[in-house]
Amino acid sequence: MNIKEIKELVRILDGTDIVEFSFESEGSKVIIKKGYNQFIPAAAPTVNPVMPPAAVVAQPAPSVPATLAAEEKKDELGPNQVVITAPMVGTFYQAPSPDAEAYVQVGQTVEPGQVVCIIEAMKLMNEIESEYRGKVVDILVSNAQPVEYGQPLFIIEKF
Repeated sequence: MNIKEIKELVRILDGTDIVEFSFESEGSKVIIKKGYNQFIPAAAPTVNPVMPPAAVVAQPAPSVPATLAAEEKKDELGPNQVVITAPMVGTFYQAPSPDAEAYVQVGQTVEPGQVVCIIEAMKLMNEIESEYRGKVVDILVSNAQPVEYGQPLFIIEKF
């Protein structure tokens, strides 16, 4: 397998939920691991360049019950309740550092412009602010959980 074939394999794997792929042939071994939005080739191959590329079989996406549960809660909102959603894809953090207090707790009052969480995207920490004045009714995401664009994060009961 040559570099061009490895790059093509990485491109194919990028669109799947496969997190690790290994290929071994004629004494050479290639391991590709996906983590933190990147693939890391584990070893440089030294194989015959005329060897055909390996076939890749895509696996179905795993179920995401936490996201579905959050969507269901969003559909059951009370009359004065609103949802704060993720403005980007990334990792949700409730506090500015692992040993710090969470920005907000259930039952706490928030003001417009108050930071309620951080979403890490591409190694950047993005502070997410409340647009509403109200009480935090529910936090729909666990700390350090990956979130998708538009995913419900908090339910706020507006004052």
